Order: sequence, then structure tokens, then C-alpha cells
Amino acid sequence: MVAWILDEEGWLAGARRVVSPNRDARPAGQAISLVVIHNISLPPGEFGGDGIEQLFTNRLDPAAHPYYAGIHDLRVSAHFLIRRDGELVQFVPCGQRAWHAGASAWRGRERCNDFSIGVELEGSDDCPFAEAQYAALEGLLGVLRAAYPIAGVAGHDEIAPGRKTDPGPYFDWKRVRR
Repeated sequence: MVAWILDEEGWLAGARRVVSPNRDARPAGQAISLVVIHNISLPPGEFGGDGIEQLFTNRLDPAAHPYYAGIHDLRVSAHFLIRRDGELVQFVPCGQRAWHAGASAWRGRERCNDFSIGVELEGSDDCPFAEAQYAALEGLLGVLRAAYPIAGVAGHDEIAPGRKTDPGPYFDWKRVRR
């Protein structure tokens, strides 16, 4: 495995960098204290394509798939994507705010994008995640915990209950939270 080291901006050496414009500055003095786990597949239920990267870089073609017509104009991103084979892709440096959580709250604090890092796992609510993804996630969480005062790891469903369901019932929380 490549050594993962965060630079001063929060770019991770060893991750493939695909820069997203869907980001902005974090509020001044806001410590990064939460990691939010998501799942995503584009088209839904299909893995390995470039739809996720296109969505996060505002290049999703609405004519490429019927599902894309309803989401191509979203302006969203995450800090990281972990592909099925464990490849780590970074869209936004950790020092900036990615647009992944939407309307959200955690431990009485609203606007989770302000103080969290978003990690997308290529997957869906309907199937287990790959071993390579858990290995990459565990390594990434170790790096993030060493660099920031991470107080928790939560699912998107936990910070946006009733609105989101990811990372879904197949995500192994026991493994990640030990």
C-alpha cells in the first residue's frame, strides 16, 4: 500500500486526485470532528463507471442514462471516494468544505459539512461492500484520526434521518467502529 500522508491543505498523497469545483471554505475556527460515510453508484446499482466522478465535477451528461436527467444539475461532492477495488479518489482537500451532507445534524450541531469529512463508498444499500473497500477505509480513518480531532464516524442516515439511508444495512459498523 502507498503511504498516505496529508499535506497542509488536506490533500492525501497516494490518492488519485480529481478536483471538484463543488467546495468552499470551512467556517473560521471550525475543527474537523466527524467523518460521514456514504454510498453511491451511478447509474444506481452499477459499479466501475465514471458517473460518480462526472457528477462530482459537474460533467454528468443527462442523456447518458435516464437516471442522470434528474441529478445532472446537482452541485455535490465528497472529500473521498473508495472504489470497489479499494482505489482511493480525492475530490476536495480536507481543509475545505465538500458538499456531501446536505441538511444534517450530529450531536446537536447542524450543518455537518462545516465540520466533517465525507467519504463515499462505491456501493448501494442492496449489497455488501468489498473487503478492499474496508481495508482502504480503515487506513484512511487512521490517517484522518491522526491529523484531526475526529470525535465520531457516522452514516449519512444518522446525520440526515428520514432523508437518507446510506451507507445502508450491509455496511459493517462493528468493524469500522472498533
